[in-house]
Amino acid sequence: MSPKVLDQVLARIPRVKNNRILVGFDTADDAGVYRLSPTLALVQTVDFFTPIVDDPFTYGAIAAANSLSDIYAMGAKPLTALSILAWPADQYLEDLEVILKGGAEKIHEAGCVVLGGHSVNDPEIKFGYAVTGTVRPDKVKTNSAARPGDVLVLTKKIGTGVIATALKRGLASAAHVEEATQSMLALNRGAAEAMTRLDVHSVTDITGFGLLGHAREMALASKVTLEIDSSRVRFLSGAVEYARAGAIPDGLKNNREFIASCVAGSSSVEDLLYDPQTSGGLLLSMPEASAARYMRKCATAFVIGRVTERQEKPLRIK
Repeated sequence: MSPKVLDQVLARIPRVKNNRILVGFDTADDAGVYRLSPTLALVQTVDFFTPIVDDPFTYGAIAAANSLSDIYAMGAKPLTALSILAWPADQYLEDLEVILKGGAEKIHEAGCVVLGGHSVNDPEIKFGYAVTGTVRPDKVKTNSAARPGDVLVLTKKIGTGVIATALKRGLASAAHVEEATQSMLALNRGAAEAMTRLDVHSVTDITGFGLLGHAREMALASKVTLEIDSSRVRFLSGAVEYARAGAIPDGLKNNREFIASCVAGSSSVEDLLYDPQTSGGLLLSMPEASAARYMRKCATAFVIGRVTERQEKPLRIK
């Protein structure tokens, strides 16, 4: 669903007042958080999508890593998962078994367990998980606490959507597809654990709305402006070239249509900043001193910008 449609519909959904809800859908955060006790909160999320790679085992594993990512973005530990499956009835059953095995293996890698799931008959394959985790209420990370003076840190390279589109069009090299696949397979567990005992103000993960889409949500929720230096953003090998060759996914176009009015400035790689990511990295807002320590703990992390007082627009790129 396009971000524009989703934004309009959610704005009309009634809010229910409940003092136990620590994070709802008001700020478009990564997961919901419900306080069970003064020392324990429940974190819940759900995500699923159509196949993004050809290999069924890898598709299942990527779907699991992507679903787990929201739990990590909230600073929580994943505990249980329920699979969500749309599958054409009585067809490709060997592939289905392999997809489920790939997903289960990745879920177990995270120290999480699959309790069951739900399936429907659908000619278009879709797969993912609803994941439940736990966190101390005072340790919850949200997208609404970025502060002026913070730096912005990203933990994975950008470009999975463009590379997947290039693969479908027969443009992508095997090496570039393999790099993107390994990035999508990598859990955000290490990136989340690296936050421990550091002064991290705000976190979100980069998925379907792209870097600028999720940065917009953080900026609006935090009432600040995020300035992103595109020359510091790292891209997966081949992504820039494939985008320039026209391998632009529909999701990128939808993201740009919805988000562009919130963006000041321009960049020669602007398309990639809107690229929808699958199992993308974490975007973190933190003081510069904490960022230096964080990047020593998380080797894949790099600084891409800074947080300022709210300007005319919530996002600025260069």
